[in-house]
Amino acid sequence: MADVIDYKIHGEEMQLVEIELDPGEGVRAEAGAMMFMSDGINMQTGTGGGLFSGFKRMLTGEGFFITSFVHEGSGKGHVGFAAPYPGKVVPMNLSEFGGEIICQKDAFLCAASGIDIDIAFSKKLGAGLFGGEGFILQRLSGDGLAFVHAGGTIIRKDLQPGQTLRVDTGALVAMTPTIDYSIKFIGGFKNALFGGEGLFVTTLEGPGTVWLQTLPFARLADRVAAALPKDRNKG
Repeated sequence: MADVIDYKIHGEEMQLVEIELDPGEGVRAEAGAMMFMSDGINMQTGTGGGLFSGFKRMLTGEGFFITSFVHEGSGKGHVGFAAPYPGKVVPMNLSEFGGEIICQKDAFLCAASGIDIDIAFSKKLGAGLFGGEGFILQRLSGDGLAFVHAGGTIIRKDLQPGQTLRVDTGALVAMTPTIDYSIKFIGGFKNALFGGEGLFVTTLEGPGTVWLQTLPFARLADRVAAALPKDRNKG
């Protein structure tokens, strides 16, 4: 059983989720997401779902460890988590989605203690390892609250059986495990955001629910990089 936690989301475009913990309750998060914590909160480090899960995370370029924040004091404890770029924090009660959500590796923010955090390898080798923008999927499983981050605005699409949707790979935030997905590279045209060589498109087929973001981090990074001044000393 996952801990039953209370929360409040602050802000509009640069959001922070503040988790309220009773004594003994905890929340797990990626390293670097914590912004503040009150007295009595103790930080503990683990692998997110057992030693094997830790090794899988390391092999796919993810951090080996997940940090747990456990309230060991009295009264109410508080800990806040924020994402590293503008967007929305999306609470998801996993029990409402069959106890499991699949999300992009950069989307996971935090989750109640008792939620397992694992790497979900793609069914297709090309999709898992060569999907354009580092397309590695994480599996969040359990019966409590998890929080994911979406760049820009979040869009939810509920797909019927057999209904398909093609999306830019970087736009995918999360999906229910009933969604069937495949990734295809589309070349032969110029696209400044993808080096002029095309892009990867993900095909999603229902039934199930998908969440999309309007500002994939790769697009933001490309725009920032393009605006940086060139080094005049390079010849």
